[in-house]
Amino acid sequence: MYKSLKVGLVIGFMTLVACGGASYTTNNSSAEANDWPSFGRDYSSQRFSPVTQINTQNVNHLAQAWVYKSGVTASFQATPIVQNGVMYLSLPFNHVVALDAKTGKELWRYNHDKRADWKMCCGPANRGVAVANGKVFIGTVDARLIALNATTGAKEWDIDVVEGAITTEGQDALNKDDPNSARKVTGGTGIGIAMAPVVYKGKVIVGITGVGYGLHIDNPTADAPLGAVIGVAGRFGRPGFLAAYDVNNGKRIWQFDTIPANGWEGNFTEFTEDGVQFNRDVAQEKADLAKYPDSARFGGGSAWSTPAIDVKSDTLFFGTGNPSPQMNDISRPGDNLYTVSLVALDVNTGERKWHYQQVPHDLWGYDLASPPVLFDYHLNGKNIAAVGQASKTGWFYIHDRATGKLLKKSDAFVPQQNMFKKATFEGTTVYPGILGGSNWSPVSVDEGSQRVFIAGIHAPIKYTLHETPASNGKPAIRYAASEPTQDPRWGLLSSIDLATGKIVWQNKTAQPLIGGVLATAGGLVFMGEGEGNFNAYNSQTGELLWQAKSEFGVNAPPITYSIDGTQYIAVASGGNSIFGYKQGDAVLVYALPK
Repeated sequence: MYKSLKVGLVIGFMTLVACGGASYTTNNSSAEANDWPSFGRDYSSQRFSPVTQINTQNVNHLAQAWVYKSGVTASFQATPIVQNGVMYLSLPFNHVVALDAKTGKELWRYNHDKRADWKMCCGPANRGVAVANGKVFIGTVDARLIALNATTGAKEWDIDVVEGAITTEGQDALNKDDPNSARKVTGGTGIGIAMAPVVYKGKVIVGITGVGYGLHIDNPTADAPLGAVIGVAGRFGRPGFLAAYDVNNGKRIWQFDTIPANGWEGNFTEFTEDGVQFNRDVAQEKADLAKYPDSARFGGGSAWSTPAIDVKSDTLFFGTGNPSPQMNDISRPGDNLYTVSLVALDVNTGERKWHYQQVPHDLWGYDLASPPVLFDYHLNGKNIAAVGQASKTGWFYIHDRATGKLLKKSDAFVPQQNMFKKATFEGTTVYPGILGGSNWSPVSVDEGSQRVFIAGIHAPIKYTLHETPASNGKPAIRYAASEPTQDPRWGLLSSIDLATGKIVWQNKTAQPLIGGVLATAGGLVFMGEGEGNFNAYNSQTGELLWQAKSEFGVNAPPITYSIDGTQYIAVASGGNSIFGYKQGDAVLVYALPK
């Protein structure tokens, strides 16, 4: 338990910056308290609002202010952006709408025309837009970056972030008597963009995803999360990257490849810093190096989540995905740098400052999916500029922003069993599994009271080796698969003390949590559930104070904003197909009755 501290905020202003002869505005780092101007609210990505009109004393009176139905029913993950009374919202399949944030009235709509020949790797969901310089920026499932006019929705420019398709794995790699060879595939290695872009100093920054996705097999049970993920050996994919583009014309300014041109084998790390073993056969990996000299060409390392930016040092922080092929390491000896890493870049040049690899030579799909978050960390009487990240492994990591030094690894916020164990023919039950302890859900940090709030997942998987004998001229095939077990699954909303790494309180939910959290200076934490509950908790005690019900899963990050003296809470409600949560097309907005 702890005392709730109300944190003040200096109300910001519009900043005018000259860059390359052109001027532009950004209202992110000094955001107006009334708006939600960027994916994480500001460059720190704390998702903490200083607005207090809705608080622990009156939240039980919250009522629906308006509902918007988009007409596009699919997994809905977007963070709405609110600036100057307008809500900008990305829909599944990369359609974009602008709404009157006070009434929900549609002001304009952009309908995205996806390239017909482009294979979507990872479904139609999109996590949001960026709004700056009079433009709305969106990255698309067909690997484009598009700028729309913020007033009209008209397209201003449209660029291909990646030219051409890539080699992908397929079920044809499996023998016909393998049951997975005939099951429906819902995703695989490919190229798209899922993250919401971020705009900084004349640059719109975005990264590609899907380059090490693996084959996702549909589950015959409708309410089960995921069917199976298959790691087929082969030369699939390409390196991922994060890149910066000119806001005026889309010209590329810099690109950071998540797989280095040389040295991706690293140091063959066998233990975490605190002594946990990765169970690697390093001798065999070193012996295999000469067999696979170009494996980095197919190295994976997607960029899933919107970066955080330290505006004082011009340092950008983002997480990278798993190596390719996913879960199958036959052809990729070594640490597989810079996959499954927190990476710090010079935001002006894209040059790497440091990286911290959470899981070298990953075999479990433990990408850094949840966005990094920046905060001042109170440690031994000192304030340290820190960056934190809620991992799929189930720990919250805290690093020194300047050096990458690990300052703290929290207690596990989800159950852990058989961490870093290899697949077996009889199957090894592992948790957290491929869905993670925390997946792409953003955390929220209350810097004043030194607490982080995390949406967590308990979903055991059976990590199994499959082998089919040689037949019809095809060699024997061995691969690993992550498959759901019949064990109970649930979610955990956790409040963690940053100073100690200890859990302050936890709330267990009926289903795994995906979507993210919002904390406010009103002493509240907001979070949605897959069965349609939208909840408000006392941030000090974890007590449930208010609950609304949607007809669809509430699996997107909530936001808050104010117009004409009224504070609103908004969240997208459209479920999630991977988790088996009912899909829909709603944006739900709540306020106190007048």
